[in-house]
Amino acid sequence: MALALGLLGGGYALFAPSNSADAAIASGKADDVAEGKSLFVAHCSSCHGMNAEGTPMGPPLVGVGAAAVDFQVSSGRMPAANPGPQMQRKPLGEWVTPEAINQLSAYIMSLGGGPQRPSAEMVDPAKGDAAKGGELFRANCIQCHNFVGAGGALTYGKYAPNLNESTPEQIYEAMVTGPQAMPVFNDSTITPEDKRNMIAYIVQMRELKDPGGFGLGRIGPVTEGLVVWIAGLSFMSLTAIWITAKKRKK
Repeated sequence: MALALGLLGGGYALFAPSNSADAAIASGKADDVAEGKSLFVAHCSSCHGMNAEGTPMGPPLVGVGAAAVDFQVSSGRMPAANPGPQMQRKPLGEWVTPEAINQLSAYIMSLGGGPQRPSAEMVDPAKGDAAKGGELFRANCIQCHNFVGAGGALTYGKYAPNLNESTPEQIYEAMVTGPQAMPVFNDSTITPEDKRNMIAYIVQMRELKDPGGFGLGRIGPVTEGLVVWIAGLSFMSLTAIWITAKKRKK
């Protein structure tokens, strides 16, 4: 029994992924953990706690992974200026550099592991199948993000953001971390290859031109119908007034 337990424990220690500082060192320099902690204390601890344990102002960050850090910080959502129902994209602070994001990611990874940031190949639209990605996007995303990723309103002050401003890396990271009201699409739900296909579709839709002229934000037929109704009704009303006034003069 003792021998079996010893072999089991030794095997787990050798092959199981570590959720300590080793996970952070594997994704960056060893010194990044210390530098990342300094950045965290200076810019994040007021809401998330000195040890990322969470406070009434912000959730715990243990186990969220490097992908969540990169998504939130690189998009300007964090650090939050005005905490509310949903953090909005905003210009990056002067201290936010790729190196600083790597350091913050290393520190958060050292606390409990989590989803890693994707490689360049994993998010390369040129290597994805846009047609397949469109099928997956329509099946999983259009309820909130619209057919072309234009976004839309949700409940309780939340909304699905416009994906045209998101980089391929941020789109992938959002799928694996589930920020705000978005669900998590792990690899068992949507494979990494299918995530790349969805990214290819989203990027392709950005590049399409609107053959009819102004796209009205591509929000959908309701907006388009409303504009046509108002413009058409106004035109017909003014035309009727002009014809009536012209006849009265005669």
